[in-house]
Amino acid sequence: MVKKIVLSCVQCGNRNYTVSVSKENVTIRIERKKYCAHCNVHTLHKQTL
Repeated sequence: MVKKIVLSCVQCGNRNYTVSVSKENVTIRIERKKYCAHCNVHTLHKQTL
């Protein structure tokens, strides 16, 4: 089963990205460094609930 996870910027809180995860029981929250168009820089994006 593929599960979609939403990533949001740590600085502004804007939800920018969705990531597909194939694992069903993911217990660790995903953190990625991605480009935020609202902040105009690369920032840390964390998984939201």
